[in-house]
Amino acid sequence: MDPLIGMGVLALIGAAAAIAGYTEDLESVVGSQSNPNSQVQLAPQMKYPHRLFNKAISGEPLSNALAAVIGAVVAVSLGLNSNLSVVTLIVVGSVAAMFVHVIFSATSFFGRIASQSRFKQPIYLDVFKEHIPVIAAYAFMTTACVLIICFLMRNYLDIPIPIPILALILGITVGSIGSSVGDIQYGAERLYQNLDFGSGINAAYSGNIVRKAESGIRSGVDNSWFSSKFGGPTTGIAFAAVLFMTSWLTVLFNPEWGNAVGWFGLIAGILFIIISVFINRSLEKSARRKFGPYKEEEKTEALE
Repeated sequence: MDPLIGMGVLALIGAAAAIAGYTEDLESVVGSQSNPNSQVQLAPQMKYPHRLFNKAISGEPLSNALAAVIGAVVAVSLGLNSNLSVVTLIVVGSVAAMFVHVIFSATSFFGRIASQSRFKQPIYLDVFKEHIPVIAAYAFMTTACVLIICFLMRNYLDIPIPIPILALILGITVGSIGSSVGDIQYGAERLYQNLDFGSGINAAYSGNIVRKAESGIRSGVDNSWFSSKFGGPTTGIAFAAVLFMTSWLTVLFNPEWGNAVGWFGLIAGILFIIISVFINRSLEKSARRKFGPYKEEEKTEALE
């Protein structure tokens, strides 16, 4: 395949990955999935009832991997026995995965809160009705984008991995990035706005989450609005960068064109890793200088 066409396909994969990361993070924020969920679930036990959707089917990697695999299996199975277009297969597979995800979300929501009845946490049906459609929409978008990436990789980049297995890998990847990148911003900055930025969460503050939004009582939809400005885009960029940066070497420096070009790809990959580590370390030191610690005498020690 021509390297220019390969780079164009990679650009499409990067765009789909950016959308998948964005919607995955916002879906987890609306439902309080993964990292922040421990604080949302703990809040009633610490006498802080709330109106946040509380599900956490599992960690984000497994939850998104399950949805992606279900969508991929349905799409591939239909494709074997019909002449449906790829777009139709992706839509049908994503809808099937969405329904399974919604079922898990609903049962988790009612089961978790019912188990907390001793802590006087009410079950708000309006919260359920308001959040389920949003969760379903984000789950559909995430699964559809992951399936788009799978079909592009399999059919145009000749990735020798079956689509369901590829969907499993990508589902775990996007969930891991959302859990480690997007939810940190939501859990640390949105749930704990009453604490100093970057100060961490002392055990004494566990469950003492901020429950008031810009207007009225906070819900998961309010958190989605907050995270859509930073946490979601950051997750999307991170997922797109992972797929694009780890694939462009094999497209541009294809070993099949000769050993010399293959060695160029290996050298370029090593240089890319070194440069990435250097940039990451520089950003970390810059952030520490600007935003913390909070006592002047501690700043020098932290930087050292």
